[in-house]
This record gives sequence, structure tokens and C-alpha cells, in this order.
Amino acid sequence: MRNLPASLSLLAIILAVGACNRSPEPDAYGTFEANEVVVSAETAGQLLSFTPVEGRDLPRGAVVAVIDTAHLALEREQVVAQREAVGSRAIEVSRQIGVLEVQRDIARRTYERTRRLFQQKAATAQQLDQAERDYRVLVAQIEAARAQRQSVSREVTSGQARVEQIGERLARSRVINPERGTVLATFVHAGEVVQPGQPLYRIANVDSLTLRAYVSGSQLHAIRLGQRVRVNVDGPDGKPMALSGIVQWISAKAEFTPTPVQTRDERADLVYAVKVIVPNDRGVLKIGMPADVELTGDGAGK
Repeated sequence: MRNLPASLSLLAIILAVGACNRSPEPDAYGTFEANEVVVSAETAGQLLSFTPVEGRDLPRGAVVAVIDTAHLALEREQVVAQREAVGSRAIEVSRQIGVLEVQRDIARRTYERTRRLFQQKAATAQQLDQAERDYRVLVAQIEAARAQRQSVSREVTSGQARVEQIGERLARSRVINPERGTVLATFVHAGEVVQPGQPLYRIANVDSLTLRAYVSGSQLHAIRLGQRVRVNVDGPDGKPMALSGIVQWISAKAEFTPTPVQTRDERADLVYAVKVIVPNDRGVLKIGMPADVELTGDGAGK
């Protein structure tokens, strides 16, 4: 019994030391996410080649897939032939108009000469009517030919537009990677037939990830845009790792606490979403990985 006070004193000392060494409670919890891009096919056909592999990095502008568009090439040749045929017809109509214009000028002079002779009583009314009729028929033929040439010109323009449209579809048969990043998932294989709009693969730049966390209204005064915060994650060896992040976005609208997310004040029903950009230089951060945030301790993890 005489040792009991000493034991209690020792227990008090241990509890006091443990309280001093206890890590501070995080201010917010969240998970990492990235700006993911789903690349889809823009034309229909069989995949002749498909190079994306899950987990591999792809540079921006790389040709990652080629879709068989032999039918488009044949269609383009057909449209080009039709356009050239219509163009030849337009040239023929223009030449025909030139011939008619020469005949019209001769008919006009004949008509004017016959009218003068008729006024001098040297030509009959029948001759005047015939000369006028010949002149006006040629004028009408020229107008009709010009209308035909205009219609043919529109056909040539339409044919050219179709050729360019098919050319664009042919260009889209080569799938170009839109941004540098890591392939997260693939949805097709070489040899499959794809349709326009069908997803081919998903990619994201994981050089830096976004931590979406939630804070309560009482914590808003302690956070600002551009603020450097401390982000704690589990390292590859299972030990805690501290990183530095920068607050990029703070929601202006409150929302109910998401089910899998906790905040320091778990009794709060409404929270505010916060996005923190965290560099992923060592590649330890993964999409969906949980992390916690400490709003104090600027410069941590540098």
C-alpha cells in the first residue's frame, strides 16, 4: 500500500508525456483526385493499332491508335471524281455561253438593221419579227445557260466541301493523345471495331494531384487561397509522410457532409469543399488515396 502513491505518480507522468507527444488532430480529411480525360474514337472502323497501356506515360501529340477507314478513302475518290466531272461540265457551260453571246451580238445587229430597213419600207414586218425573235431567243438561252452555270458552280462547291469533310474524317482516323499523362485505364484492344464517341482510354497528368477535403464553417477564417498547408499521407513503407500543398479553390457554397469524409467538428452538418494542389514528384500519391490536412504549419514538407 505504501507503493501505491508512487505508482500513481509514475502513471501520471507517463500520461503527461504521452499527451505531449500526441500528434495534433488534423483539420480536414479528403482524397486525392486528378483531372482525368477520356479519349474517344471520332470515326467508325476497325482498330488497326492501339498503343496505350495502363500505367504507362504518354506524351502529348503521340499517335496512339489508327482506325481502318478504307471505305472513307474509296468514298473520297468517288466524290473527287464526281467533283471533277461537274467541274468539266461548268467549263463546257461557260464555253457554250461564250458562243451564244457571239450569236446574240450578231442577232442584235441584224435586228437593229432590219428595224431600220423596216422604217425605210425596205423590209417586211415578217422579216422584222423573225430578226427580233432570233435575238430574244438567244438572250433567253444565255440567261438559262448562266443559271445552269451558277447551279453547276454550287455543285462544284458542294463537292469540294464533301471532299474536305471526308478528308477531315480520314484525319480523325488517327487518334492523337491530347495531353501528357499516365494511362489510367484502357477500354478496347487492337482489332476491335469502334464507333464514333466510343471511349478508348482514360488518361490523367499525375505530376500533381488535387486533394479534395472538407472543412466546417468555423474553419473558414483559417484558410485562404494560395495558402500553403501540410498534407499527411501514408508513405510507401507505411510510415506517415508530410507533404506541402497549396490551397487552389474554396467552395463558396456549403453542402452536407459527404458520407466517407470526416472533419474536425463531426457534429457539423454543413461543410465547405476545399481543393489543395500537392506535387507528386516522387510518385507516391495515387488517385483515391486518403490524406489529412493541417491548416497550420506553413512550409511543412518543403
